[in-house]
Amino acid sequence: MSYASLSVKDLTSLVSRSGTGSSSSLKPPGQTRPVKVIPLQHPDTSNEARPPSIPLDDILSGWTAKIKRMGLVDWLDTLFPCSRWIRTYKWKEYLKLDLMAGITVGIMLVPQAMSYAKLAGLPPIYGLYSSFVPIFVYAIFGSSRQLAIGPVALVSLLVSNALGGIADTNEELHIELAILLAFLVGILECIMGFLRLGWLIRFISHSVISGFTSASAIVIGLSQVKYFLGYSIARSSKIVPLVESIIAGADKFQWPPFLMGSLILVILQVMKHVGKAKKELQFLRAAAPLTGIVLGTTIAKVFHPPSISLVGEIPQGLPTFSFPRSFDHAKTLLPTSALITGVAILESVGIAKALAAKNRYELDSNSELFGLGVANILGSLFSAYPATGSFSRSAVNNESEAKTGLSGIITGIIIGCSLLFLTPMFKYIPQCALAAIVISAVSGLVDYDEAIFLWRVDKRDFTLWTITSTTTLFFGIEIGVLVGVGFSLAFVIQESANPHIAVLGRLPGTTVYRNIKQYPEAYTYNGIVIVRIDAPIYFANISYIKDRLREYEVAVDKYTNRGLEVERINFVILEMSPVTYIDSSAVEALKELYQEYKTRDIQLAISNPNKDVHLTIARSGMVELVGKEWFFVRVHDAVQVCLQYVQSSNLEDKKSSFSRRYGSDNNSSSSKALLREPLLSVEK
Repeated sequence: MSYASLSVKDLTSLVSRSGTGSSSSLKPPGQTRPVKVIPLQHPDTSNEARPPSIPLDDILSGWTAKIKRMGLVDWLDTLFPCSRWIRTYKWKEYLKLDLMAGITVGIMLVPQAMSYAKLAGLPPIYGLYSSFVPIFVYAIFGSSRQLAIGPVALVSLLVSNALGGIADTNEELHIELAILLAFLVGILECIMGFLRLGWLIRFISHSVISGFTSASAIVIGLSQVKYFLGYSIARSSKIVPLVESIIAGADKFQWPPFLMGSLILVILQVMKHVGKAKKELQFLRAAAPLTGIVLGTTIAKVFHPPSISLVGEIPQGLPTFSFPRSFDHAKTLLPTSALITGVAILESVGIAKALAAKNRYELDSNSELFGLGVANILGSLFSAYPATGSFSRSAVNNESEAKTGLSGIITGIIIGCSLLFLTPMFKYIPQCALAAIVISAVSGLVDYDEAIFLWRVDKRDFTLWTITSTTTLFFGIEIGVLVGVGFSLAFVIQESANPHIAVLGRLPGTTVYRNIKQYPEAYTYNGIVIVRIDAPIYFANISYIKDRLREYEVAVDKYTNRGLEVERINFVILEMSPVTYIDSSAVEALKELYQEYKTRDIQLAISNPNKDVHLTIARSGMVELVGKEWFFVRVHDAVQVCLQYVQSSNLEDKKSSFSRRYGSDNNSSSSKALLREPLLSVEK
């Protein structure tokens, strides 16, 4: 099938330029089947046709108009996302499900919150404080209906590691800094949400996150072993000091806490596994932490083993309002605040978006981040340390079929009741029971399945996973994150600066051109190189692209060549349909490359640039430099025109100059006339 346009005449004759601009018709032999070329519409680059620049006043006026169009309901949905599900709440259908889900997560959260507070180096009561006010605030300002927020193991470890070098865990300053850290994290989350900067985290690959969390889980588990062994070990986020400390104190080992902790850990793991495997028994997964606490408390209350340390007295009552006393250490805590904010975006927002897609409602990542920020800011005013979304509790909440944020409010009420009425009972909880809960929770974070998958699928991502996990284990959390992110960005830059470039060939019997390495049956034409650039072209990769184009000029992968025998490359065709963007540096480099080609009697042709790329090229003057007739809609059109020139050049004198064959002036009538020559037919 051929395509024609009324603006393009049948290409049935070879026209040459005369001195007066008139043309005469010549008909070279062997050209009996004309081929039509789809005309490429060039953009108008005149000043009148250029889109006007958008001044700041226009942007502000657009925002003002949008604000004026917003009604009361729109304002409520923006400021208080909970109004969306409140308006459509189905009481008969949703209330029972939300009630059961909230109770289930609340039963799971009470022992977990105290365990994670101990991991953070704080008294257990602060884990409950961090699970109280932030939950209610998030239910109002958060947009996810299934996300369960509160203390989590990874953030608790980050808090402990950040504060360990500033204040001892027994000092009041340690608690004040943890609360200040929640305030700073909330500020950063609100700023990133308001400025819509959540996209920055996209540059951190999943393999970095997996490697970091896997190594952190191992460090967290080892840091809790001291409650099993019955003696103190070094506080560190590195595996070597932890292992050395465990080995050095082996002579102080005590059996009672080890047996109790191991028994509770086995029970937790069995209940969690059964709850995951059988849907009808999924309540066992949520009840596992409470079961471990009840069992440990009962044993400690009945037998009073002296070698098993207990939690001790826990203050009774709700947290009181207090503003952070001092910001003297704020500058020191900023790096950790940024790291915790990154974890919140990666984990909480990722979980929230996945749950929203599963439950079929829309969720804005930046609005979600803003909701987390408000929850942390207000939580810090009521003695909370940083809280974020929990993967395990959110999964339980979703599996319990929570429909709205009301389930979170129910969970908060349970935490409040625990603070008011149950804290006297918590003083008999064994420390090893809380440690068993932490170890059971983080055991699922060691993602060795992901490492095996990456090894099988992508060796580069496996290398990134290995580097991140190894540096986190041996050099600490901060170094591990920096190295992982650094390598992740390096891979992005390397991929961007060295884009994939393919030499194309025509599939037999079609006008489709594909990578000759992927389709060995595709054939190329002597004297013509067709190159496809599979990336945006800009200052960082244009040098690499130019070097590759020069290489193709000298040596091209040989498959099945067609056409007339020629001694060298006469044409280079750039297929630019995958190119989404081109900058001024790249355009200037292409113009320089064209001039190089011209000195070596090589013609450059460009095929199918998109609208924006075409406009940039046109405004740079490259269209006039190369010639409008050398821009094509399809690769096949470009190939046919180039084949026409190859054939006509063989009919002329072999020693004629390039300017005589193609015309020294690309805008001349002779070069335009050559485009109207009869083209070689598609090979059958």
